[in-house]
Amino acid sequence: MPDDPRHNPEDDRMDGRDESPAERADRNWNEVLQELRVLQTGTQILTGFLLALAFQPAFADLTDPQRTVYLGLIVLAALSSIVALAPVALHRAVFQQGIKPSVVRYGHIALVTALVTVAVLIVGVVAFVFDVVVGGSAFWWSLLLLAAVLVALWLVVPGIIRVRAREIVGRR
Repeated sequence: MPDDPRHNPEDDRMDGRDESPAERADRNWNEVLQELRVLQTGTQILTGFLLALAFQPAFADLTDPQRTVYLGLIVLAALSSIVALAPVALHRAVFQQGIKPSVVRYGHIALVTALVTVAVLIVGVVAFVFDVVVGGSAFWWSLLLLAAVLVALWLVVPGIIRVRAREIVGRR
């Protein structure tokens, strides 16, 4: 609100929204929560898949290196869930303390960290399955190809879009 002494006109110029810092924090927190919900659902499904593998009869046929990779993937799955839930735990711990912007910043950092762990987890799980099913170099090929697709879609494409958006804003 322009009449609010806490209102920063710089914020309006960034995205054209006329909202108070509290409104912006609420909106940003809701966006973080929506993204966490999407991430957490996928992580839970992947974790369930991994946990079920240990109870399959064929699990006994895994080599020691495959067991090591499997256990590493289990740790990554647990870590990604813990990190993705951390912003919610923080929100509960500091509820109604008037520090929502700090909670949003923490949520953003946790979400990015969770995305990195989930990225490694997804690529690792697929490479693990390729190793168990096909063996040989399939592990490395699937790992490299999926990592390349992930980097392209999660880093390169957003980078290109950011550069183009800055060019458009710069022309105005």
